[in-house]
Amino acid sequence: MGKQPVRMKAVVYALSPFQQKVMSGLWNDFTGKISHKVSENWISATLLLVPLVGTYT
Repeated sequence: MGKQPVRMKAVVYALSPFQQKVMSGLWNDFTGKISHKVSENWISATLLLVPLVGTYT
């Protein structure tokens, strides 16, 4: 039995130390995302905000 070479494919992902934009995708259209979440879950948002505003006032 002889040794046969095995072809392997490897994918290596790396970040350049000079171009790291990790959080940039989070802040794109931030107000649009928040307004969509609030309009989608307006009951939960109301139940959260009403006690907070009442406590503050």
